[in-house]
Amino acid sequence: MLLELKSVQKRFGGVTALRNGNLSVRAGEVHLLMGENGAGKSTMMKIVAGMQGYDGGEMLFEGRPVRFNSPKEAAASGIAMVHQESLLAPHLTVGENIFLGREEAGPLGILKRSAMMERAAKLIESHGFPLKADWRVDRLSPAGRQLVEICRAIASGTSLLIFDEPTSSLSESETKEVFAIVSKLKEKGAGVIYITHRLEELRSVGDRVTVLRDGATVHTGELKDLTRAQLIQHMVGRDLGALYSRNPIPPGKPLLEIKNLNRSRLLHDISLTVRAGEIVGIAGLMGAGRTELCRAVFGIDAVESGSIAVDGQPLPLSSPRDAVAAGIALIPEDRQKTGLATQLPVGWNLTLSSLGAHSRAGVLDSAKLAATEKQYIDRLRIKTDGPSQRSARLSGGNQQKIVIAKWVAQGARVFLFDEPTRGIDVGAKTEVFEVMDSLAKQGAAILMVSSELTELIQVADRILVMRQGRISGELPGRTTQEKIMALAAFEQEEAPQ
Repeated sequence: MLLELKSVQKRFGGVTALRNGNLSVRAGEVHLLMGENGAGKSTMMKIVAGMQGYDGGEMLFEGRPVRFNSPKEAAASGIAMVHQESLLAPHLTVGENIFLGREEAGPLGILKRSAMMERAAKLIESHGFPLKADWRVDRLSPAGRQLVEICRAIASGTSLLIFDEPTSSLSESETKEVFAIVSKLKEKGAGVIYITHRLEELRSVGDRVTVLRDGATVHTGELKDLTRAQLIQHMVGRDLGALYSRNPIPPGKPLLEIKNLNRSRLLHDISLTVRAGEIVGIAGLMGAGRTELCRAVFGIDAVESGSIAVDGQPLPLSSPRDAVAAGIALIPEDRQKTGLATQLPVGWNLTLSSLGAHSRAGVLDSAKLAATEKQYIDRLRIKTDGPSQRSARLSGGNQQKIVIAKWVAQGARVFLFDEPTRGIDVGAKTEVFEVMDSLAKQGAAILMVSSELTELIQVADRILVMRQGRISGELPGRTTQEKIMALAAFEQEEAPQ
């Protein structure tokens, strides 16, 4: 046994990310780590890789109790991690990134750059990667950067390698090369932990599987003994529990119409309609293209082809300014980074997107601003000491309500909610759902992206499921998690009935 985690726990403030993590990985096996978004997979692997500590339980590596304080300590013991999100230095070359932190130097401390680049070139060539050692990383595609991450990990001669969604941005041929690397590592006796949401990949790489759900290990066993339906059941088998229940209203006219939208390798032939008074859910696993769809509709990312119309009027696919002018609002996934000016007062955030309506001849009307601030603090029940309180000091739920309120004040009619309840407590979630329901009843059209399947089932009128940049199917709002997962994880003809 190479690695063992026994009842490992990890808390972030009052949030328990991992409450009962158990995992055992043997030398010479590929161990799959499965679970929904937020199940605790990445937290567990960051503990193993030394990126985070743990609060309880025990971790053994090669039979010895260990507690790594840094990735460097984990690497010294023979553990490396290929991250889903690039941790490379973009201004350096591929070769420099591969050996970053492990550079060779001569007697006077001068780097042996030529030797390092030669070693990098041989490593790249041995695996047939479409890379050059002297290419700058900031000029690579996401797939290219992922390949550099893999090279960096395997160059250190590890005995345990962790792959966190390694193929999410890779083509089919590049994915096959990753599988070949995994097989070579297994043949050499290394242990591999492989995290993936693509269930069709499992039989190609895995031996055993561990499933996490809500921060706890719920199943470990041989992959060959599990059917796909059983695996899905392990992943989504928690009690549904009614977080919120809304009574849908008959939808009105189409407000948002998207036809044949395409963007590089991220979005493929997306077509959908959202009517007035309707909440349409968007489900899918990580990397399915949900956030990319919202960004494209809001004009942040350019699209290659297709059309968007709001209330029957074509929308120029050029900028967020055009989207806002057409009445589209984006409540982004990361409210603190891209939804709020956290160091500004609550009142300023509430009126940032509607300053034109609160000014005369370019001069702000302070009385009108104050009235609007009070109106929306009261209307959305934002718990604050007043409009002058700094937004950073509010709870996550109240910050989210500010982001929503600023767009309501601006007069938006189409709302794109990207993970609207991420990082907020159950009570605040209910309040956010109530706001969404109120907007729908007032005739707004809402597109709601969420990784919480129970929320989609209880809130959405219809659910569109995305898989690898495409809409793989549509389900009614009161569907089951199993049906959503089947469409999200499998080719349609392979989905279990």
